[in-house]
Amino acid sequence: MNLVAVNWRDMRDPNAGGAEVHLYKILRHMVERGHRVTWFSSKFPGASDFDSYDGIDVVRRGNWYNANYVIPRAVKTFLKKEPADLVIEDINKIPFYLPLHVDVPVMPVIPHLFGTTVFRETNPLFALYVLAWEFMIPRVYRNCKFVAISPSTKVDLVRRGIQEKNVDVVYCGLDHDRYRIIDGLTRYDAPTIVHFGRMRKYKAIDVVIKAFARIREKLPNAKLVIIGDGPALTNLQSLSAHLELDEAIEFTGRMETDKMVETLNRSHLFMNASPKEGWGLTVVEANACGVPVIGSDRPGLRDSILHKKTGFLVEYGDVEGLAARALELLTDGELWERMSRAGLEWAQSMTWERTGQEMERLFLRDGLPQPTK
Repeated sequence: MNLVAVNWRDMRDPNAGGAEVHLYKILRHMVERGHRVTWFSSKFPGASDFDSYDGIDVVRRGNWYNANYVIPRAVKTFLKKEPADLVIEDINKIPFYLPLHVDVPVMPVIPHLFGTTVFRETNPLFALYVLAWEFMIPRVYRNCKFVAISPSTKVDLVRRGIQEKNVDVVYCGLDHDRYRIIDGLTRYDAPTIVHFGRMRKYKAIDVVIKAFARIREKLPNAKLVIIGDGPALTNLQSLSAHLELDEAIEFTGRMETDKMVETLNRSHLFMNASPKEGWGLTVVEANACGVPVIGSDRPGLRDSILHKKTGFLVEYGDVEGLAARALELLTDGELWERMSRAGLEWAQSMTWERTGQEMERLFLRDGLPQPTK
């Protein structure tokens, strides 16, 4: 097949995150299977217009502020010269509305849609702008087959007006060569909680810090390691200082994956208080390192966390509940061991090979002409 993929970022963008990793793993599988792949994304400082890596051709057009207007026209022009069997549109920010611009089948792949959580991240005017673009998805993509990365995302799409029969769920995989138990490493002496990911308002990392303050009241030697950077970092550091937790919380900034895996292998608990995730890949990555997890009982996280097996789900925003469940795990060695083993088993069931195979089956189903009877 000749496949064209569209996302706001590609893997060489310094701000690439989970959505980009997910798409890259799928596209890399397609290349290995002999398919041709061209990835359209926006430009970033220092980026070239054209690039190629791991068998994927990359075309960059527009920037962070106008890519949803520029890239669809670029894809349309490209397809006139290089016809494709299928266009894969990764909708993880503002959609590109590609069915309005191209004549070939479009398959939207959706980690999650913002919905009203966008108001936690940006000003009300821009939040309304994002919601308006999302509002039109059922109409613009009414003839498309969707792929959601979790049952929660599928429920959201159906609630918005997408026909249930038009939404397939394909779980994310996991890089087991990286996220694994490292022989010879032992856990820190002090109870250590980890959070990693982009530092954004809507991720509710402030709730993690507030819960940690309650944990410290019972476990004065407890530590919190926050890995990553982003626009909310300064406010989170200010909150840490206000709660007099500077000596107990380490903000590491961006960390190389191998170092992060080492930190997970030495820690005791991962916490994610987000109000909404597409799947919760960081949760399963922590499980793969033998770390139980606590997260909000909200979309995505309720799919990736097996309540009372690999960790605990707590009502969103419940600072006291998060702290109570964390203390339960950190003070009960038998419970911790049981959830650590269950988390490892759960994570090992997630493979990118399986994800790629399932996605290829859907691409072949919807991207090639069906034989006539």
